[in-house]
Amino acid sequence: MTMTRHATTPIDGQKPGTSGLRKKTKVFMEPGYLENFVQATFDAIGGIAGKTLVLGGDGRYFGAQAAATICKMAAANGAARLIVGQGAWLSTPAASHLIRKRGADGGLILSASHNPGGPDADFGVKYNMANGGPAPESVTSAIYARTQEITEYHILDAADPDLQSVGETRLGETALEVIDPVSDYADMMESIFDFKALKTVFQSGFRMRMDSMCAITGPYAVEILERRLGAPSGTVSHETPLPDFGGMHPDPNPTWAHELMTEMMGSGAPDFGAASDGDGDRNMVVGAGIYVSPSDSLAVLAANAHLVPGYSAGLKGVARSMPTSAAVDRVAAEMGLDCYETPTGWKFFGNLMDAGRVSLCGEESFGTGSDHVREKDGLWAVLMWLNILAVRKMSVTEVMADHWARFGRNYYSRHDYEALPTEQAEAMLADLRGKLGTLKSQTFEGLTVESSDEFSYEDPVDGAISKGQGFRILFEGGSRVVLRLSGTGTEGATLRVYLERYAAGPDGLDLDPQDALAPIILAAEEIVGIRARTERIGPDVIT
Repeated sequence: MTMTRHATTPIDGQKPGTSGLRKKTKVFMEPGYLENFVQATFDAIGGIAGKTLVLGGDGRYFGAQAAATICKMAAANGAARLIVGQGAWLSTPAASHLIRKRGADGGLILSASHNPGGPDADFGVKYNMANGGPAPESVTSAIYARTQEITEYHILDAADPDLQSVGETRLGETALEVIDPVSDYADMMESIFDFKALKTVFQSGFRMRMDSMCAITGPYAVEILERRLGAPSGTVSHETPLPDFGGMHPDPNPTWAHELMTEMMGSGAPDFGAASDGDGDRNMVVGAGIYVSPSDSLAVLAANAHLVPGYSAGLKGVARSMPTSAAVDRVAAEMGLDCYETPTGWKFFGNLMDAGRVSLCGEESFGTGSDHVREKDGLWAVLMWLNILAVRKMSVTEVMADHWARFGRNYYSRHDYEALPTEQAEAMLADLRGKLGTLKSQTFEGLTVESSDEFSYEDPVDGAISKGQGFRILFEGGSRVVLRLSGTGTEGATLRVYLERYAAGPDGLDLDPQDALAPIILAAEEIVGIRARTERIGPDVIT
């Protein structure tokens, strides 16, 4: 085997976002595209000679081929060891755990998260640091800079390695270790949760449906829920990861997990329902006849974490992304916990966790996690809920009613306008930016603006400043609208509009969220004019 140097030239548009580089699959399959980005990543982190890297992904189309190429490139660049999930499979939280457990120098995750998969859909590559978390802006900026000046990439002249057989082989001078992608993660979950109590719950006839959406969570959920906890066979549906996710959109929200929602809202529904996304880091929680918003879920987990063995000593603090509702803030205030508001992006939580400031964090886009890894973790959140239900011996509906009676209710919803022309979306927000200073004290749909701004964040750990993180319009009484462009799509722009209204109770805690938020929806339209300017009749996705 010999290392070959291939001359190349920069390729436009290889700028990684908060979750790495995401493009259409066919773009990644173009000659040199993947190789350029991977080599730029290796170069930007100071090279990988003598280093250990973790590699895996969510099983989407082109993942196995990309993993083989990356293995040969890592070997050509002098990596000491590659730890690869069997079949190039690793959920994102499992990869984060593996990096930390094995003391690796970092890892590459092949995923576009909750985006669809297949030859005509999406693919992505993300670099995670030695702490197991996503690369910070300083590193992603260095990667992008390197993509703009790259002149060659290195690859081993060899056949593709066998990534299906568990065991250790050599790839040139590099140790190639193929591992079971599930067992280490499942062992970690068993160390955090009371598996004995959870087994008893399932033995009592408790019924659950876990929709893995033909994505990577399936093998993990089957191992943990059905094999280790004794849930009946079939508890996990769509359990086999498929390259195109079976044609499904692997985003665990009420719109795309409609099969689960129909079952949970119908007669004879199971006691508990959950779904996870393409790479296993997101979650949706549903009870019989009740949907739990991600913001409410985070607040409930914070209020009840002490019931779970891994958090019995109490939480160090909590954090949420700025667009996430303030429900967890109210829990933190009552429990005397520090509460941080960060920009969207898990790397901001990672800094706080590494500094020992928070134990629990979450974002409204169905991401929740703790300091057990440095990524959000879908199955972990599901197990947190199961452990809390087991201890409290209550239904999801009862838990939520009790929570709202204690803390009040933050009615909350997100409206997504997808695949907008980028120029149109940016123009709308530019116009909003120009009027922020004039909104104070104005009244829209009976709501008076208390303040408005464009969110910026100074990291309390390293002092880094992140500007332009979304627009906030706060109304008197605790209601608000937040608007931002998402960085997770691959086509046009996705405008996310976050709507929130606080009800202190005891009255007004059982409204339909869209009804409760109706005045705020109308106020947002009056201020920004989204439907009028885009000629859309409404959002594409409501969560």
